[in-house]
Amino acid sequence: MKKGILLLTPVVLIALACERNTDPEVIAPASYSFERDGLTSVSYSGQSERLAMGGEFGSALKDDTKSATDLAEMYANEDANGNDVDPFTNPVLNASTKSLRSKTADSYLYFSSNASEAAQIKGDFDGWIQAQVDDVFPNFSTVAAAGTAGQIADGSSVRYVNEAGLEYDQAIVKGLIGAVMGDQMMNNYLDPGVLDAGTNREDNDNNVLAADKNYTTMEHKWDEAYGYLFGGAADGANPLGTIGGDDSFLNKYFGRVIGDGDFSTMAQDVYDALKLGRAAIVAGNYDVRDEQAAIIRELVSEVIGIRSVYYLEAGATALDGGDMGGGFHDLSEGFGFIYSLQFTHNPDTEAPYFSRSEVNDMLEDLSNASGNGFWDVSTTTLRTLSTDIAARFDFTVDQVTN
Repeated sequence: MKKGILLLTPVVLIALACERNTDPEVIAPASYSFERDGLTSVSYSGQSERLAMGGEFGSALKDDTKSATDLAEMYANEDANGNDVDPFTNPVLNASTKSLRSKTADSYLYFSSNASEAAQIKGDFDGWIQAQVDDVFPNFSTVAAAGTAGQIADGSSVRYVNEAGLEYDQAIVKGLIGAVMGDQMMNNYLDPGVLDAGTNREDNDNNVLAADKNYTTMEHKWDEAYGYLFGGAADGANPLGTIGGDDSFLNKYFGRVIGDGDFSTMAQDVYDALKLGRAAIVAGNYDVRDEQAAIIRELVSEVIGIRSVYYLEAGATALDGGDMGGGFHDLSEGFGFIYSLQFTHNPDTEAPYFSRSEVNDMLEDLSNASGNGFWDVSTTTLRTLSTDIAARFDFTVDQVTN
């Protein structure tokens, strides 16, 4: 599967439009670089901070000296809530007003009128954090077995699993890819309900800037979507050179996916759509903006789908070969990616590719809830799940595994 985006040429840096035409031409810049009066108009610092918080949080989930309170404080950034707690080693993050928990299942499109489901999703993460401390940390020195939490070898690595073989830290980190990064990007900042809220379109047409800022509110919302994929890059304007190594969330797995020849253009395609969509906002061409948003939503969703299938297939292959540790690790990552499917966005339906109830059914099958979890899950079940997931998207299982 290869997807392309038609870019207008020549590729040049966009100059801010002083006057906006009815249907202005949009020309993509060479990089994600936009200026007003000689100063950058791009800002996504909040997204960069959350990505950095996620990095520290992910590491802490493997530290058995941490308490449930320590981990919960990192997830919610309790210092930001006025509790006089410094959960992070980075003082910049402790001084931040941002947090991961506040943006979990918090998109305008999916959750502004669905507080009950948003609370259930936050509760899932809270529960996994507590279980990591209660069930897994005390058994770090115990050899895992069916019904017993503990450690299991995965080649030269050691994995720490619950009694069903699940690594909670993997479920949490991969689940946040959908519940925070994907949901905020696709269902919040790229949604017309956010981009066009209030007087945003009129203000953008008339170059009315946000208070004390060098950007219009609409420009900033688009930049915040950009930040959830590229906010950890050393060169934010030209991030593709380091993609896959800038954080442990969407960026990492775009880097993994483009290593497969069937999907090699996906990161470039999303980057190009983000540039062209931002340029369309500058030009006041909202049809082009929304066309690019649809491309981004589809491709980001597909990355989540591709990695769900990848880990199910890898886990099945490992278990077939008797590699329990490697198989459990793959299936734990797959658990998190399948959980993230409920936050995907199908541009044709304006809804997730899989509903929450469908996701929960798949996770129950994956976890073999009636038995011992990964210890005796059927590899036939795993491959059926991967086939069912691929069927909702524009790729095949063979493309993922070849």
